[in-house]
Amino acid sequence: MSTEPPIAARLTPEQRRHQHRAWYWYDWANSGYWTVTATVLLAPYLIVVATRAACPELADGERCRETISVLGLPVAPGSLPGYTVAFGTVVAFLLLPVIGALADRSPAPKRVLGWCAGVGATAATLLYFVVGSNWQLGIVLMLVANIALALAQAVYDGILVQISLPEERDRISSRGWALGYLGGFLLLAVCLAVLLSAQSGRLPIDTEQAVRIGMLAAGLWWGAFSIYPCIALWNRPLPAHVTGPGNLVSTLRGSFGQLASTVRHARGYPQTIRFLIAYLVFNDGIQTVITSSSTYASQELGFTSSQLVMVILLVQFVAFVGALLFGRVAAVIGATRTIFLGLGGWLVVIVAAFVAPAGFVAAFLAIAVGIGMVMGGTQALARSLYSQLIPPGREAEYFSLYQAGERGTSWLGALVFALMYQLTGSYRPALISLMAFFIIGALLLSRVRVAEGIRAAGNVPPPRV
Repeated sequence: MSTEPPIAARLTPEQRRHQHRAWYWYDWANSGYWTVTATVLLAPYLIVVATRAACPELADGERCRETISVLGLPVAPGSLPGYTVAFGTVVAFLLLPVIGALADRSPAPKRVLGWCAGVGATAATLLYFVVGSNWQLGIVLMLVANIALALAQAVYDGILVQISLPEERDRISSRGWALGYLGGFLLLAVCLAVLLSAQSGRLPIDTEQAVRIGMLAAGLWWGAFSIYPCIALWNRPLPAHVTGPGNLVSTLRGSFGQLASTVRHARGYPQTIRFLIAYLVFNDGIQTVITSSSTYASQELGFTSSQLVMVILLVQFVAFVGALLFGRVAAVIGATRTIFLGLGGWLVVIVAAFVAPAGFVAAFLAIAVGIGMVMGGTQALARSLYSQLIPPGREAEYFSLYQAGERGTSWLGALVFALMYQLTGSYRPALISLMAFFIIGALLLSRVRVAEGIRAAGNVPPPRV
């Protein structure tokens, strides 16, 4: 077992705080794409573009009954975003372990983070040019941006382990999530102002142009704010199990060899594997609810673009508070129990959204508050708890398994949601079917002996887990 101490063990408290602040900035950076584009604007806009291609003569208020052809397969326009997300997660699943191993074999994983973020931000910015009925360009750029987001996140999560002590990680992870939600809130507020100005005629653009400007701003936000962490985060000595950085070919060859070693290595940590499986199940439900929320609100509940943005703004603000609150609760009762509270909250949210009447904004605002309270905290604590279960010296590699497993399974929730809509013509049964992911995930989590797993990985359990 490798026992190299993380960078944080060799830093002064002030140096650690500097690294923490630099690390937070990437959560702030990627929130632009995740909040404005992936969560709010892209899916409804892509449905409009695909519907225009499938039903060019469709009257206002009518639902398109035709399909578009994707690689020879008939796809309902309303299911296109879900299928695209599902396919992208499979591709990310194949790439993530190699990227994580590559970052672990590099003395500067921040460079890997920078390349992934740069590619993703470029694709996100180019979404501005998706116009008319060109849904093909839209799904290609959506795939590239989503895949790059996942790859960068694996490297970013691995850096957390290097720059923080075990007892700090719940707090630092929660702060990162919170600042990400705050950044998303601010950019989304600007996009709302543009949308409302376009709809009122104060700007000489239509609603679709306002949406495209919002996606353009999100891509630029992601790219610009990724620069600082990629400069300010420190390099590190290579772990002892890595012989040296070498050239690109030797590094890639070593990455594949290290990946195979990681899979064999992980078999010796059964509690880590059990936690990872539980996380993959309940996180599938979380990710699907988040990414489908804009589709559900616009297509099933009849919200306009500006109403939808206002609802998501509320979610972002409450999520900022919720992520910090969950970090404090975890300090009192432990991260595991707090995650269980979050999963219960997600079940309540799904039931409330299922029974919400169309057009009743007040009801969905209450649901938005519930989503915000449980959204960031659940994921932040899962990330920090998993970091305790990782053997030292293999952080990015194990987090790549975390992300790869997530991408390798999270297509299931998106696929179930898309299939249920295609079969029933309603998003309500599609939404209620996602409850199974939270229930099964909670049952699997209850079987994990967390403290035992932390000790087996060579780490010291915090006072409350």
